[in-house]
Amino acid sequence: MNLLLKYSKLETRNSKLQITGSKSETNRLLLLKALYPNLILENTSNSDDSEVMLKALQNSQLATRNSQLVDVHHAGTAMRFLTAFFAIQEGKEVLLTGSSRMKERPIKILVEALQQLGAEISYEENEGFPPIRIKGKKLIHNKVSLPANVSSQYISALLLIAPRLENGLELTLEGEITSIPYIKMTLALLNEIGVKTTFQGNKIIVNSLPTSNSQLLTVESDWSSASYWYSIIALSEVGAQITLSSYKVNSLQGDCALIEIYKDFGVETIFNNDNSISISKVNFKNQKSLIFNLQSSPDIAQTIAVTCFGLGIGCDLYGLHTLKIKETDRLEALKAELIKLGAEILVTNESLHLKPSTSINENIAIKTYQDHRMAMAFAPFALRVPITIEEAEVVSKSYPDFWEDLKKIGFKMEEI
Repeated sequence: MNLLLKYSKLETRNSKLQITGSKSETNRLLLLKALYPNLILENTSNSDDSEVMLKALQNSQLATRNSQLVDVHHAGTAMRFLTAFFAIQEGKEVLLTGSSRMKERPIKILVEALQQLGAEISYEENEGFPPIRIKGKKLIHNKVSLPANVSSQYISALLLIAPRLENGLELTLEGEITSIPYIKMTLALLNEIGVKTTFQGNKIIVNSLPTSNSQLLTVESDWSSASYWYSIIALSEVGAQITLSSYKVNSLQGDCALIEIYKDFGVETIFNNDNSISISKVNFKNQKSLIFNLQSSPDIAQTIAVTCFGLGIGCDLYGLHTLKIKETDRLEALKAELIKLGAEILVTNESLHLKPSTSINENIAIKTYQDHRMAMAFAPFALRVPITIEEAEVVSKSYPDFWEDLKKIGFKMEEI
């Protein structure tokens, strides 16, 4: 499905949208609930990734030594977390696979870490990549080390299963740690269910927790999903306002960095008493170029780059090395699609450099590369010129209601 996006008048005043629960929090809590069935979850994400995760966990009890096939499609988080989960399911065998793109995304570092703990995992096709065969067993070791600059999902996968290891886990991270907010999110959720943890220097210790008490855990709405509404407000006239729910002042999500970053684009955030936030466009000094280090929040890089180009602002974005192994190579994808719109842009393996420009090409079709964030990051650009989003249905991966929510505030769309 290709969508042509336009708008006549943005109807943002008094608009209130319910944003689905954080995919990052939901997938962590779904795994913890599988390990501790007494947990009760609410406001979970309705994303494809979380649905895939839930289905795999619900079906896990059916796995036997005859082997069960589990296909996570494009869900990278599910691939990493389920690799660790199935490794400790004693007596059960799983063949864990995914889409053609998933088979190109590395898993070796996590597999080797689990093997250090005693896991039995082998590769079915290419060494270091899915699909993988996992024979669940009791893991007898409790010390492991891995490079600190890898995807935080590898680290979180190990931390999430740690309380169910007989002696817990002592994890040593070698080198400079990246994506610390996601590691802290995992530890905070473990703490919330009663697991004792410490994180000092480059060492993380997670104590064993055989059982957990029954408790209700509410998932905060997704800050990554909020980023597209921040971009819309930034590209709107002064006075535009949208209210989003529900968010916490002390969020566990690294992407809440939006609050500070978008001040540079004239977006003000107010936390309301009902846990909603109101974001509005205020007067601001339009700078020629901005510099951001997004090491702790790389998922909002696409949104920020599009916002900058839409405002005629240049930017230098750093800390983006993990974007090379996402649903697509997001840096190259951003470069290709922004160039179509008339941007002058350079990318390296870990950074993006956009020059200020006020020249915009109209009626461009944006290729999404099976990447939900490409579709949603470019959608706000319809506030500048009509734009076509190819394979628009890809948004279901993290935000299935995105196009309907856009309609609510006045975006016009036509399926072509």
